[in-house]
Amino acid sequence: MQRVPDAVMLFAAGFGTRMRELTRDKPKPMIKVSGRPLIAHALELAQAIRPARIVANLHYKPEPLRTFLEPKDVRISLESPEILDTGGGLRQALPLLGDGPVFTMNTDAIWKGPNPLSLALQAWDPDRMDALLVCVPLERAAGRTGGGDFSADADGRISRGGKLVYGGVQILKTGGLDQVKEQAFSLNLLWNQMAAQGRLFALEYPGRWCDVGHPEGITLAEDLVAADDV
Repeated sequence: MQRVPDAVMLFAAGFGTRMRELTRDKPKPMIKVSGRPLIAHALELAQAIRPARIVANLHYKPEPLRTFLEPKDVRISLESPEILDTGGGLRQALPLLGDGPVFTMNTDAIWKGPNPLSLALQAWDPDRMDALLVCVPLERAAGRTGGGDFSADADGRISRGGKLVYGGVQILKTGGLDQVKEQAFSLNLLWNQMAAQGRLFALEYPGRWCDVGHPEGITLAEDLVAADDV
């Protein structure tokens, strides 16, 4: 089985309810930041590492995303009639993604600094890791409400709670997906199992990041894109 990821999964199926009126007539990944849809910012980072395949899962108002993505050689995994959450969505897309570990990437964030996928690839160690999550310290996470998601020990192993925010980019081994009985489920189920086995790791992102999951995040993200500093 392949040990190095060569496929990227873009999560683009969500309802975008925190965006309120902005997602009444379009899916959240088509909301523009600095003149380009959010999905374009994510796709640019994914394409830069030259993966063999890029796949996006779609559900809510899928046609604008399909029209945007298919000409760019992005394969589509349509979730219908029900949305499948991150774990179920990734499992459905596996025939398109291929064997071995994969990148997954949320499409509602803006990164300022090095390509997070490139950094994760450089740090990936399949002998020690079942997943490697790119995380951002709270003080460099614009638009984040509440506390962090994780903390990491000196070796990078993750535990819940702390001042690291999951930025939405990871490398993940997918073997555990087949063990889940539910059709729709979160990847948190796999993370919990990996953490219990000491195989869930964090990579601290050296740049800045912005959550664009709510309307206020658009202005914050555009300020981040325009900023000269990292």
